[in-house]
Amino acid sequence: MKKLVNEPLAYVDEMLEGMCAAHPEYYQRCGPENRVIVRPKAPVTGKVGLVAGGGSGHLPIFTGYVGDGLLDACAIGDVFSSPNLEQMMEATRRANGGEGVLLLYGNYSGDRMNFDMAAEMLEMEEIRTRSVLGTDDVASGGPDEKDKRRGIAGLIYAYKAAGAKAQAGGSLDEVAEVAQKAVNQTRTVGVALAPCILPAAGKPTFELGDDEMEIGMGIHGEPGVRRGPLRSADEISEEMLDMLLADMPLSSGDRVSVLVNSLGATPLEELYIVYRYLAARLQELGVKIVEPLVGRYCTSMEMMGHSISIHHLDGELEALLKAPCDCPHWRNV
Repeated sequence: MKKLVNEPLAYVDEMLEGMCAAHPEYYQRCGPENRVIVRPKAPVTGKVGLVAGGGSGHLPIFTGYVGDGLLDACAIGDVFSSPNLEQMMEATRRANGGEGVLLLYGNYSGDRMNFDMAAEMLEMEEIRTRSVLGTDDVASGGPDEKDKRRGIAGLIYAYKAAGAKAQAGGSLDEVAEVAQKAVNQTRTVGVALAPCILPAAGKPTFELGDDEMEIGMGIHGEPGVRRGPLRSADEISEEMLDMLLADMPLSSGDRVSVLVNSLGATPLEELYIVYRYLAARLQELGVKIVEPLVGRYCTSMEMMGHSISIHHLDGELEALLKAPCDCPHWRNV
């Protein structure tokens, strides 16, 4: 194992310490075990709060998107592990400006269980909450079982829509409604080319041959839908885009945002090779790309591979996507 670590069990805390030291104007640590990240100005009185949570190992998703027009607070767990109940409750308290808090997180059993309990207990403190789950991974469930799908990179579109709606003064119900619409209008699929290594384990999370790839693998190494020989960038992109369009058909005149996301090790140059193919295919269909995103937005440690997300826009979602936001990983002016 070759990693820039000291004591593997201190990995998450040292990472959070460094993140907050690098960006003190955006991030502060607090709460149980210092595993809650909040905006320095949180809570904002009179604004709906927005809280996420999830395991470490996926930066910048979860903690990285705490900032203006995005998340107010985030609870963070160990690598690939859910935050605990107390951390989620404290993140929600810190985001509560008196208008309620939206809990927006991926569809994973540990996160669901802890956030559900947190919401119930916070009712006794008279903190109103609503919950919306990210379910954008088409490889983890068919069209008739969307509630079983995992939330992966496409979750950031829900952060953006909900954050902008809250910033504009939307009510808790309105913020939750637009977050759910963003989730409903987003589809993602990923491909793994090589595994990652968890610091505490010191060995790969799964095995892939030097000439193999796996379409649909999850960000924790969950099994995909097809394993086979490594193919060219255009062939891989064609298969992934076909999966997305089969699940969410597009028509000429539609407007979308496209996210090409590195899972950690895939370089930016290769992501642009993928985006080049997607842009040409969608142009042939008469689909207009708005506000494309290419880079690292949701990773899996140093896993080699990438994901593609399509966010189908209407007038409201497009305006919210273009609205100002400010954090170290996403800035609209």
